[in-house]
Amino acid sequence: MCGIAGIFAARPEQEVDSQVLVNMAAIMHHRGPDNYGYCNPAGVGMGMSHARLSIIDLNENRGRQPFFLHGGQIIFAHNGEFYDYQRLRGELTAEGEHFESKSDSEIVPHLYLRLGMEKTLTHLRGEFAFALFDEQQDCLYLVRDRFGIKPLYWTEVNGQIVFGSEVKTVLAHPEVKPQIDSQGLFHQLIQVMVPGTTAFKGVNQVEPGHMLKIQRRDGQFEIETCKYWDMDFPIPENRPRLDDESYIQGVRRHLLDAVQLRLNADVPVGCYLSGGIDSCSILGLASAVSQSPIRAFTISFDNDEYDEASIATEMAHATGAEQDILKLNADLLYDNFARTIWHTERTIYNTLAVAKLMMSQHVRHVDYKVVLTGEGSDELFAGYPAFRKDMFLHGMEGLDKQQAEEWQRTLMESNKLFQGAMLPKDEYVSDSINAKVGFTPSCLQPWLGCSDLARQLLHPAIRDELSGYEPGEAIAERLDDNYLQGRHPLDKAQYVWIKTMLEGQILTWGGDRVDMANSMEARPAFLDHHLAEYAATIPPELRIRGSKEKYVLREAMKGLLPTVLYERQKFAFMAPPAHTDDKKWQKLKGLFARYASPAQLQEAGLIDADFVAELMSRQESSATDAADKVQIDAVLNHVLGVMLLHHHFIQQDVSQLAYDRAQQLGWVV
Repeated sequence: MCGIAGIFAARPEQEVDSQVLVNMAAIMHHRGPDNYGYCNPAGVGMGMSHARLSIIDLNENRGRQPFFLHGGQIIFAHNGEFYDYQRLRGELTAEGEHFESKSDSEIVPHLYLRLGMEKTLTHLRGEFAFALFDEQQDCLYLVRDRFGIKPLYWTEVNGQIVFGSEVKTVLAHPEVKPQIDSQGLFHQLIQVMVPGTTAFKGVNQVEPGHMLKIQRRDGQFEIETCKYWDMDFPIPENRPRLDDESYIQGVRRHLLDAVQLRLNADVPVGCYLSGGIDSCSILGLASAVSQSPIRAFTISFDNDEYDEASIATEMAHATGAEQDILKLNADLLYDNFARTIWHTERTIYNTLAVAKLMMSQHVRHVDYKVVLTGEGSDELFAGYPAFRKDMFLHGMEGLDKQQAEEWQRTLMESNKLFQGAMLPKDEYVSDSINAKVGFTPSCLQPWLGCSDLARQLLHPAIRDELSGYEPGEAIAERLDDNYLQGRHPLDKAQYVWIKTMLEGQILTWGGDRVDMANSMEARPAFLDHHLAEYAATIPPELRIRGSKEKYVLREAMKGLLPTVLYERQKFAFMAPPAHTDDKKWQKLKGLFARYASPAQLQEAGLIDADFVAELMSRQESSATDAADKVQIDAVLNHVLGVMLLHHHFIQQDVSQLAYDRAQQLGWVV
């Protein structure tokens, strides 16, 4: 895992500044503190830089990127991991290819020269984002992995394509002038992003499963966006019909393969462990195939209603893992809120993002660089309570009405802490999403349902600018109808979540950004695309059986899981909201006083200060019900996040910060 950056000029004779490339690597030194490199050959108009976190091939010189191969024809830089690369490397070596390192990264340029980019991508397994420049074709490829586990941002400015692993990497280029995007601001306040967008005007993301092909012709860029993979649930009549045990064994086989591949590293590998079936399954399988005890890292909160440490401890004992529990309180969470936003580069609705940043810091302090995680299980096997709600409402033909109502009551009662966040408090319907999907998935309703609050929070000038803007319509336009038509309602709900909240939330502020903030690589085994493609074939009634979510996964892992966990319903993992504890609430108010005072809100021109004061008053009122308080807590966190984005990236000169960081590191060229 590393950080990549680059500049592609519209004409080959344009010089790419070496120090700017190095500054772009320096501003994301946290992603790769072990080494750095840059490459910008004369007369090419192309340069890349790289900050390295050494996981595979620890040799300081051999693993350095960017790779400049085949007589200078190919420049290549990569962030992430490719699994099963030894087999590919062996096959290529047998065919006469020569490798300069033992790095997994180097397989890509060799495959590309033999197969072309389209066929190369079919061979890549793992989490990755990379840039490849082909001088002979005068073409730059920007590629992101299938689920968006690894980030990749880009913009076009003054005849240059500027790209990097983080937004701050792009902003480190002195000609990129940061500005909060009005539509992006609206989406920051409601949590759910439009795929491919950011909070910053003109700064885009390469979407998951996509590549950008940027051809240079006569001083102009021809930019083509190509999808090479998507989560393809089969049309029901085309789904294979196997017996239950076949699917159970298939899940067990594919997940074990994914875990074994991700244990491969030249450094120790640990596991994140909560009280959920996902991380417990990963730990159980990793422990089963490891020759030594696995180190298991657990977050514990200072609120029993949200804490899962006791169940995690039972799993650690069952597997013989060495458990390491990090106890977090309000001081730690809110004292590190501002630092977290610097790394997430987007707002957060809950301090779980801060908790995960604190955990990755702890993991590095005890000399671990790599952990396996459970992200992706809920997406593949329908674990979220919103999926169960959609299954009850739309996916069970002939379901007994009384039974359905009982399941609904049980669902809402067992998830009452999360109404207003993981489950909608009130039904919200987007006509545009209804037209595309057939219904508005419950997973989006809590966030789209904040639209009225968000509009009132916008500064009046921005509110007027967005008077006709409908966020559901913008999201619907990015959903590919080819993967929705004819699908089962549960498939549709899972697909929409994968294209929006998985990439925009869980893998961003809940994954890469807070992990790599402390130079730590997280490997989500459930998001192995071989496992995902198999999971898509599993009938909906095996993902949710009756009122039990993730049924097929539970049965596949039954022998590994403690009884209490096997029988337990899904419990959303999030930190206690500020309104649940006066100390937390006072901490949050202190952050508002520092970064989002009425004067600061007025000066920034992004947020309506009067309505923020009204929301604060509502939150302190005993007349406000619990679900409303959950929703307001999320919105206030977003407001604070917006002002921190303004503080970090608008008020400060990021290009100067990047240069200062390069000087501190001694990276002056």
